Amino acid sequence: MSLAARVRSEFVASWHSFLRRRTAVFFTFFFPAIIVVIFGALVQTQPTGGGLFAEPKEYYIAGYLAVVVLFTPLSRVGSTIARHREGSRFEKLATTPLSRAEWLLAHSLVNVVVIGLAALLLLALSALVTGASIPLTPATLAIVPFVALGVTLFCGLGAVIGSVADSQDGVIAASNAIALPLLFLSETFVTPDLLPAWFVPALNLSPLTYFARGVRALTYSGGDWVTNLAVLAALAVAFFAAGTVAIPRTD
Repeated sequence: MSLAARVRSEFVASWHSFLRRRTAVFFTFFFPAIIVVIFGALVQTQPTGGGLFAEPKEYYIAGYLAVVVLFTPLSRVGSTIARHREGSRFEKLATTPLSRAEWLLAHSLVNVVVIGLAALLLLALSALVTGASIPLTPATLAIVPFVALGVTLFCGLGAVIGSVADSQDGVIAASNAIALPLLFLSETFVTPDLLPAWFVPALNLSPLTYFARGVRALTYSGGDWVTNLAVLAALAVAFFAAGTVAIPRTD
């Protein structure tokens, strides 16, 4: 089998495995709806009130997308690796031509498709429920590579977590412990001016910051999104490589 055929075969198997988990399917697409309804429709933004949600509603579209790009790959890939370890699946995969990089690539592609659909749903809900105005220009299509690279990056990090955690419960605990600080300290919902001045430079250490900045430039503020996309691409390659190395080697 060629590389493309091996990746396609694992992709199809992983895709059908996802579809069989109806609860996972439901919450993957229901989660974005909850986010938009709670923060966009119930809490709402107060552009002149100060504090949290004091920016126009378009400002927070990047934050909504960041939630699904961050949480879903971390938990899904991490749990999958932990489950494979417990079921000795990697020992069986070692007898096939599928490499660790190909395995992670196939599962990353599944997550890109799933989260891409969830992100599309989230954008539609943002426009319909909150009345946010999303620019309809050719440049807006750059959201697609931002989502794809962000998902790939956090699939790599999820692979690392799944490889070092001792169980699926450990993966969920570790994923949440990493994801929650990243979510609120990456220019998503909390603006830099609400943070201590000495902490603001640390925002550049979060890979999610570059996703949020780039998507916000496309959907709200304008400005340079290419630099953020380039940085995100470099980080995605690095985290994917780290995830590949971390996957248990049994051959």
